[in-house]
Amino acid sequence: MRSEVIENAGTSGTVPLRVSFRAVTAAQWHAFFAAFLGWTLDGFDFSIVTFLLIDIERSFTVDKALAGALGTVTLMFRLVGGLSMGTAADRFGRKTPLMLSIVWISLFSLLSGFSVSYAMLFACRALFGIGMGGVWASGLPLALEHWPRNLRGTASGMLMGGFNWGYMVAAIVYQLAHPFLSSHVQSGWRLLFWIAASPIFLVFWIRRKVAESPVWLAHRREMQRSSKKEGLSLVKIFEPGLIAVTVQTTIIMAAFMFSYYSISFWYPTFLRELGESPLKYLIALNAGGIAGTALWGRISETRLGRRGAITAAALGGVMAMPIFIGFHNHWGLAVGAVCMGICGIGAWGMAPSYLTERFPTAARGVGPGFSYHAGAAMGSLTPTFIGLLQDRGVSLPFAMGVSIASAGALIGGTIWLGPETRGSGFTADE
Repeated sequence: MRSEVIENAGTSGTVPLRVSFRAVTAAQWHAFFAAFLGWTLDGFDFSIVTFLLIDIERSFTVDKALAGALGTVTLMFRLVGGLSMGTAADRFGRKTPLMLSIVWISLFSLLSGFSVSYAMLFACRALFGIGMGGVWASGLPLALEHWPRNLRGTASGMLMGGFNWGYMVAAIVYQLAHPFLSSHVQSGWRLLFWIAASPIFLVFWIRRKVAESPVWLAHRREMQRSSKKEGLSLVKIFEPGLIAVTVQTTIIMAAFMFSYYSISFWYPTFLRELGESPLKYLIALNAGGIAGTALWGRISETRLGRRGAITAAALGGVMAMPIFIGFHNHWGLAVGAVCMGICGIGAWGMAPSYLTERFPTAARGVGPGFSYHAGAAMGSLTPTFIGLLQDRGVSLPFAMGVSIASAGALIGGTIWLGPETRGSGFTADE
């Protein structure tokens, strides 16, 4: 028998776009901000390397494909973190793996700045990816298992906006610090990696203020009462009852990754090659992303549902692509960045809620962790692929445009391979 749903608000019906957060408790906000800030740190630490590709090419005398490979290897190793910390989150709780993951990414951001060769930097970025995977796999269920069902889509959208906040902070830090460092310090780009290690202090706040997931605690009590022996959640997601869910969610996450890195990874380089200062356009792109993820996350609570909202946002990103990379004047670039942020990046707003709603409590750490990061491993080829196209004479705008259009169409198609999840409840024993 399925046990009682561990929810404190909400119904399975649609809700109006207007939303009130009055019912959200302090404990629920603390859980949300633990995951949100962890994801923001991921966004900052990962994005800082995208601003430094030209500096890295010059410092280590590597071509564009090898520079792009730094992004690829980070994304590939996120799978290791998603599996290990996701399994730990299902077995030992969501909170401790999140703290360990934040310590890990801070450590390897610091060590990235001490790299004496491209090989060492490559290794540091690979190991950094493990921590990124852990933040997602543990932070995602921690936040959404705390929140009411009828606000889960909204929380999902706001949570995904954390990565865009991190990207914007990275852009601002780069704009303010890089000109001074490059003119006064040899290989001054290293200092930006050291700055990226500073948020390790967030761990102390999480330890004191954030409560463990009530859904996970209820699940553990249920297992203790029933004397059930629970196997590894990593095995569970490949068993007959969940294997189809695992495959479909992995495919959709691969499509999402293909889209995001087609949009973002080479975008600062695109702007620099135009002779433009990237900061204002990156802020426009990520401000659009923050608004878009929250907007589409909320829209996914209406009759459009998760699948309809994802499809509409992704196809909107395809329509915005000609403006995003086709106009080379200030206003055209700014408008294109905002539109692409709202739709192309905004489509991500439903990813956390969709993934958590597809997996049961016993596998809600490792299930989304595997799907997201296995998808990231496949999508990780995108930065290198676009770099290779450039090395073979294809212009960067054309390479980005083809990738963005293909990815948007892929998202719009693959999301319909799975069921609608809006209104799904979280239970202690599923």
